[in-house]
Amino acid sequence: MKDMNSTIASNISEIAKLARKFNCFYLAGLHQGTCKPFLVGGHQVGLIRPDILKHLERFPEVFRVTGKYVELNPAFRDYKERSSRIAAVLQSLKKEGEICALKGWRDECFEVSTPFYHESLMEMDRSAICLFGIRNYGVSINGYLFHPIKGLCIWLQQRSFTKQTWPGKWDCFVSGGLAVGYGIMETAIKEVAEEASVIGDLAKKLVPAGCVSFYFESERGLFPNTEYVYDLELPQDFKPENADGEVETFELLTAEECVQRALTTQFKTTSAPVLLDFLIRRGFINPENEPNYRHIIELLHVPLQTIYKWPQTDIVTNGDGENLQH
Repeated sequence: MKDMNSTIASNISEIAKLARKFNCFYLAGLHQGTCKPFLVGGHQVGLIRPDILKHLERFPEVFRVTGKYVELNPAFRDYKERSSRIAAVLQSLKKEGEICALKGWRDECFEVSTPFYHESLMEMDRSAICLFGIRNYGVSINGYLFHPIKGLCIWLQQRSFTKQTWPGKWDCFVSGGLAVGYGIMETAIKEVAEEASVIGDLAKKLVPAGCVSFYFESERGLFPNTEYVYDLELPQDFKPENADGEVETFELLTAEECVQRALTTQFKTTSAPVLLDFLIRRGFINPENEPNYRHIIELLHVPLQTIYKWPQTDIVTNGDGENLQH
């Protein structure tokens, strides 16, 4: 245990940096005030950056742009109409080929709902969710075992090089987005079967372990993510096999090796919260070996619901006439 602690201690600053990296928008971009709240049906469901706003302004019949917010035309009153109107705009922008996120079009829709209670407002192709800063929900599964000599070991996957996002990067054992029409546990069972061939009685051993939430930003857009987490203890002789072509390979690593892998550029940044949360819950990262323990835990549970609270969100204007969100 002493050797493990010394290894973790040498990476304290790096682990804290990683936690800040997957929350780069929450810690920096959010407070710059350059994004406008996005409203649908009177509810704030997202934030829109200036680089995306310039494209949406070309569709005044769909988006109402004011000095303080962007609103989907309130004349669109139901789920179906809102969804079809948005889809038409996105298809037009996709054909133009100027927005990088839309080049990864998925033909799979995510739901857009109210922030505090579940009311479905519309749906949107998952590739476009980040353009509007809409909350994104997914499921992640930690596949692990206790080796008689190596101790806690964790299965990681390398994503296929043909994936639309993060191709070839190392990732958690299994993960997938929460698509329209699928429940949380239903998604978990579907994904472990497709990605790792976990079926039958073994799949029934999935244990819900809460969730992590964070707010990431990349050149593609804004990612206010919530991942529902499941733990799955696997037999020592189990060998995961991919069944849907989305995984390049799997590798079983010790907990220490997983930390080292997560700190490299070869690991998918937005999957790091799930791995860190698991290592914290298993005691591998703890208050004794990580001085930034409390800070890291807070960054694994960012209160996204308090960010999207228009019209309570305070908007002030600086001397240059720019809107600042606090």
